[in-house]
Amino acid sequence: MEIVKLMTSKVELCKVDDVFEGTAIRVDTAGLALAVYNIGGQFYVTDDTCTHGPGSLSEGYIDGHIVECDFHNGQFDIRTGEVVAPPCLIPVKTYRTIVEDGVVFINLE
Repeated sequence: MEIVKLMTSKVELCKVDDVFEGTAIRVDTAGLALAVYNIGGQFYVTDDTCTHGPGSLSEGYIDGHIVECDFHNGQFDIRTGEVVAPPCLIPVKTYRTIVEDGVVFINLE
């Protein structure tokens, strides 16, 4: 019988106070370029680069749970990464977010 050990790697991104309500910031860490969003006091994290082109999602327009890329205006659901408006076709990667003691983390598994 083989025993599989699951390893998780918790990565610190920023303080909750670094991301104002309804905005996003870019965080470069662990070889990743990430967008950290504060939507109604809930924190979400996606890859920062749009799947359609060189646009930065952290610099995009945020309306509720939707972020519009600043390059070709494609839209993604911040919570799931799903495409909600073309020209994007490929979802953006999302990360499980943890907030502890005023700090935002993700788990890289």
